[in-house]
Amino acid sequence: MDRRSFNRRLLAGGAVAATGVTSLSLASASSAAPDAAVAAAPLRTAPAGGAIRHLNLYAEKLADGRMGYGLEKGKATVPGPLIELNEGDTLHIAFENLMDVPVSLHPHGVDYDIDNDGTRMSGSHVEAGATRTYTWRTHAPGRRPDGTWRPGSAGYWHYHDHVVGTDHGTGGIRKGLYGGLVVRRKGDILPDKQFTIVFNDMTINNRPAADPPDFLATVGDRVEIVMITHGEYYHTFHMHGHRWADNRTGLLAGPEDVSRVVDNKITGPADSFGFQIIAGEHVGAGAWMYHCHVQSHSDMGMAGLFLVAKPDGTVPGHGDHGTHGAATAKEEPAPQPPGDTHHH
Repeated sequence: MDRRSFNRRLLAGGAVAATGVTSLSLASASSAAPDAAVAAAPLRTAPAGGAIRHLNLYAEKLADGRMGYGLEKGKATVPGPLIELNEGDTLHIAFENLMDVPVSLHPHGVDYDIDNDGTRMSGSHVEAGATRTYTWRTHAPGRRPDGTWRPGSAGYWHYHDHVVGTDHGTGGIRKGLYGGLVVRRKGDILPDKQFTIVFNDMTINNRPAADPPDFLATVGDRVEIVMITHGEYYHTFHMHGHRWADNRTGLLAGPEDVSRVVDNKITGPADSFGFQIIAGEHVGAGAWMYHCHVQSHSDMGMAGLFLVAKPDGTVPGHGDHGTHGAATAKEEPAPQPPGDTHHH
């Protein structure tokens, strides 16, 4: 594939660009050092949960015909904001529908009662121009009264519309009404940068094949990928030069951890997973491809670049598509999260 034919749009420093990646988390970002320093530096980890959090979220139509969720009116993105919680947190979402059709907000992986299901069946959707509050709860793992072990909420999840087009939200999802949701367990390692990648039918983040989303990091950054699939097709997600553990965190717990290490994972509609990598670890800077490894899918444009820059900002082998020029030309203003959260 001739990568020079792709019109690049980059994400630098966690800012929102064409991919609409926004992180709402409980911890502020920090910069990672090169490999040798990373091992010695103390890692930032997730605190214990239990907080009650509040968030404003809007659904609206974009000028290009897509639909998106946003933190502010007029600033919806595809994917929508990446929302982060810790096990034990409760999140109240003041949700306003700015569109002329009913819409909803349906989560995966967290706890919610039937009034917060986000479906027309339960009457928990939002009519055009209306508002409602959705409440999501999370919990830590523990033992049930019958002695069996109850899993916690921690994981890489997602949210989406369940109303537009059909009672299953098929039209809304096709137009971009989806976003990532991360729930962390106390002690989970926090990343420096986060990117959401959504395989939606034959698109990546609802972008045209000639203009796929690319992502920018610097060698040594701890990068978190949240990967979601929507639509009609099964895909595989492959990243060149990097690999991860196929478990809840994407990280090995230690030398005795027998989790399978992979660089390619099958993913179907409504699947989601995530992982962390050290950008360029053992392979260095470069324009590393990520793509669906179903050959016909990648041939039709389901491929983008994970751009790992040297400390001076250059990406070896990236030619005329250097990080500075592309980022300057393509970046869009980042939505600002509410005061009780932080933005990566």
